[in-house]
Amino acid sequence: MIKKLVLVFIAIVAIHSYGQQGTTSPYSFYGIGSLKFKGTVENRSMGGLSIYNDSIHVNLRNPSSYAGENLEIWGNESRPIKFAVGGSYSSTNLESNTSSDDASSTTFNYIAINIPLGKFGFGFGLLPYTSVGYKLESLDSNENIENQFEGEGGVNKAFLGFGYQLAKGLSIGVDFQYNFGNIQNNIINYQYSDGIAVNYQSKESNRSDLSGLNLNLGLSYKTMINNKLEVVSSVIYSPESTLTSKNERTISTITINSSGQEGTRNIIESDLAGLGLEETDLVIPSKFSFGAGIGEPRKWFIGAETSFVKTSKFSNELFSNGTTYEDAYSFSIGGFYIPQYNSFRNYFKKMVYRAGFRKEETGLNIKGESINEFGISFGVGIPVGDARLLSNANLGFEIGQRGTKNSNLIQENFISLQLSLSLNDRWFQKRKYD
Repeated sequence: MIKKLVLVFIAIVAIHSYGQQGTTSPYSFYGIGSLKFKGTVENRSMGGLSIYNDSIHVNLRNPSSYAGENLEIWGNESRPIKFAVGGSYSSTNLESNTSSDDASSTTFNYIAINIPLGKFGFGFGLLPYTSVGYKLESLDSNENIENQFEGEGGVNKAFLGFGYQLAKGLSIGVDFQYNFGNIQNNIINYQYSDGIAVNYQSKESNRSDLSGLNLNLGLSYKTMINNKLEVVSSVIYSPESTLTSKNERTISTITINSSGQEGTRNIIESDLAGLGLEETDLVIPSKFSFGAGIGEPRKWFIGAETSFVKTSKFSNELFSNGTTYEDAYSFSIGGFYIPQYNSFRNYFKKMVYRAGFRKEETGLNIKGESINEFGISFGVGIPVGDARLLSNANLGFEIGQRGTKNSNLIQENFISLQLSLSLNDRWFQKRKYD
């Protein structure tokens, strides 16, 4: 047990010590940032598919997964305590009609624990929900910098969830989630005289501290339809909720030297209270997902899942950002294959091989262009440690594209590498006497 917790600690420290901003996407300029959590590495390696639950992996998108069947190899007496931690590295090529650039980011993705209690189960953990990280410039007709935009921050999510097995193969669950974080952004407006930047420029700095509660409800069902094949289905619903945003804004006069360093001359606090913007509410839209699949237990699985998000109801009174929001939609298809889960001679036959595809309409509409995203993913689950505990390391790889070059927007071509540890232990074991 202690060794496993040490491994988790080492993984977290390693991820944080190598960490940068959670995203480099210019589209994180909008709303409360880019959606950061898209499932565990196991989910993402199957195109984001989250409908499959088992006894040895944590499923952080469906709280009904906290409940489940006891393991046959443990005499049907218990199932594992599950620990999960994950991180990722992304490399992105940003392209417009006139230029291109490269960026990268490394980030911690989640840490969670799932503890079974008979037909009940509960889980808790922490994960980044959205992330903001951008540096943008707009040019005037003379190709001089007109405005410079920079932002960082995001929203995190701490959760406590419960699951209950209603009947064999049928489970329900609920997550209670607390969202918190802050978003900071700066806008520098450049002024010129005879084509030369003047000595003093104006800078607007904004900070929003966000907090709020929401629920995530889940239902999952699986049953054998013959001696080999199993059907799996899942429904997830998150009702609409609200984030409270406490806002600050300052206007300052700055100087910028030849190396890009800023010097502040004076600062004025904006009267957001007088404008009714000192504290605002942001609507977090409802989300509904469902999916189904078929497979042979411990051998193979294939399934599909779709999600609908009422993004059109999102609004931000403090920043309009020149965008509109429309309802979001996503579709995933994926699965896994295990050559021989109990092989003693061939290690590679015990590995889990995963693949999938996803397509997403993000809900952002900028200059009349819908911002869409797609990704193709692959992954492998590698058994580690004591074979009786069924722990594993998971590697995932995704290549995809986000955005468009139409209307002078930016297209992102990204590659993402993910790593997670899914560590299992047995706490509750009946004592037996001869």
